[in-house]
Amino acid sequence: MTRAPDARAGLGGELLVHGLAQLVDPRGRTSDPLTIIEDAFVWIRDGEVAATGPMADLPAEAALLLGDGKDPRAFDGSGCVALPGLVDSHTHAVFGAGRAHEFERRLAGATYQEIAAAGGGILFSVRDLRSRSMDDLIEISRPRIAEFARFGVTTVEVKSGYGLTVEDELKTLRAIRRLSDEDDLPRLVPTFLGAHAIPEEYADDRESYVRLVIDEMLPAVVEEDLARFCDVFCEQGAFTLAEAERILERAGELGLGLKIHAEEFTPLGGAELAARLKAASADHLVAIDDRGITSLAASATVATLLPGTSLFLKLGRHAPGRALADAGATLAVATDFNPGSSMSQNLPLMVPLACLNLGLTIAEAVRGVTLGGALAIGRPELGVLAAGSPGDVAVFDTPDVRNLAYHYGVPRAVLVARDGRPLWKAKRRSSRTDTALLS
Repeated sequence: MTRAPDARAGLGGELLVHGLAQLVDPRGRTSDPLTIIEDAFVWIRDGEVAATGPMADLPAEAALLLGDGKDPRAFDGSGCVALPGLVDSHTHAVFGAGRAHEFERRLAGATYQEIAAAGGGILFSVRDLRSRSMDDLIEISRPRIAEFARFGVTTVEVKSGYGLTVEDELKTLRAIRRLSDEDDLPRLVPTFLGAHAIPEEYADDRESYVRLVIDEMLPAVVEEDLARFCDVFCEQGAFTLAEAERILERAGELGLGLKIHAEEFTPLGGAELAARLKAASADHLVAIDDRGITSLAASATVATLLPGTSLFLKLGRHAPGRALADAGATLAVATDFNPGSSMSQNLPLMVPLACLNLGLTIAEAVRGVTLGGALAIGRPELGVLAAGSPGDVAVFDTPDVRNLAYHYGVPRAVLVARDGRPLWKAKRRSSRTDTALLS
């Protein structure tokens, strides 16, 4: 019943990125999360990283690709920074219609909770998704997922949660599986989020819906092996801490990894629950308290920060990234791409937002979108460029990794490859002003 971690394993290509201004390894020391190699190369063969290092150490076999300079497998990385393929560890990327009308309402002063109480929010997306076929859902979602690669992202976690019936949740997860089999898209990691909201038909009988998730949805998802994780939205107006615990415990019994939307608006104890259940991640954390921070810091549960969401929702506050980092928590940074509260696939943009609004250093934020994101989805071999790791690389048109935060909002990815096979390659490099290393 268990699928291989990556359906394309063994189908990778060969790629040499050479002459890089910087090669960035996010496995640095706690005090300095990044290790930087200058004048560097990355050599990928058979879909895996074969070697990395300074150009002086380029293996002779890899050097053969340089030849006359016309081999398409060789990419001139002069003036560029190479990172591991970015990992977006929290998205809701499969949905139908957008919700720009709600964004307009929010700009006029309506809160997320007010919009939801009026029948909008998640329940709007539920009504829309239920009306669509799986094929329609796939066609709508494909270009949205492809867009991630333009920003350097090679792995995307994708949640269900806009169906909220057995069949509609399965429809969503089947769509994610179909999309995950497409060679020209980022790698997808599916998460079951049937506990995203109480659907309208269960508004007066929430216990019956919780039982539906536990007794019918979870077994059906596991029977078809459609998800790697189970997530729960633990929040006032969504699922209580006790309900979240019941659902997650059952998911764990069935062999799924665990995630939780915790403390987005209210400190209910979701972060502490995540740590106690050894969840892969606790996400949002805008309202986390000191006990939650201490619990996450003492655990292997990743604190996933979503700076775009608190900005987009105009919350007026942000997750205490500095406090979490200082306490020793493992951090990830993700987009939370979804139609209602963070409509962006631009993961590099989350780097400066995490620095400016959450208090992270540039190095911490960059690690959060690479190795941190990989740890949040239980795939530590991703988010690094090390011999034997999947050949996922993102090359950015800047000579200094600090520019990803400093010169923000600029589309910089010029080559993005998954398993050594390009997902995105810019037709030309940008006209940049930061052509020299920052001093």
